[in-house]
Amino acid sequence: MSDDRLQRATAPAAAATEPGPFRFHHPVEVRFRDLDPMGHAHHAMPLIYLEEARAAYWRDVVGRAGLAGIDYVMAEVTVRYHGRIEFPAALRVSLRTSRIGEKSFVQEFEVRAPDGALLASGRTTQVMYDYGRSASKAMPAELRSRIEAFEGASLSARSPQGS
Repeated sequence: MSDDRLQRATAPAAAATEPGPFRFHHPVEVRFRDLDPMGHAHHAMPLIYLEEARAAYWRDVVGRAGLAGIDYVMAEVTVRYHGRIEFPAALRVSLRTSRIGEKSFVQEFEVRAPDGALLASGRTTQVMYDYGRSASKAMPAELRSRIEAFEGASLSARSPQGS
């Protein structure tokens, strides 16, 4: 994990209710095909950039690579647009896990321009999923431990629904 995308914070761990700084960063190039007729990236592209960053996080932080290693489904996505994403640009997608429930986890993200300007932000909720049984499953303790060790905080959250 010496990759420069993984950036350890030196500050004390944040409380579970207050996410710490973004520790995972993934570079993404804006591609010509990402543009819409208005000359900036189509509004769906931040989700594609996030997907690329999330796959890298799952590989580098959680230790699972490839399709067989992805054992979650997307339950909810929220995106807020702050600025135009233009071509060409080398963007920085920052990602953190801010909550881990019994069967789900929440991630927050930012997409920033080369000058640091915030272009898009949001959060996603993923549900752990057993594709063989076509059903949700509990968050494995080993994954929870790896994510919390990387993020530097206990991220456990109990909800009335047991998520």
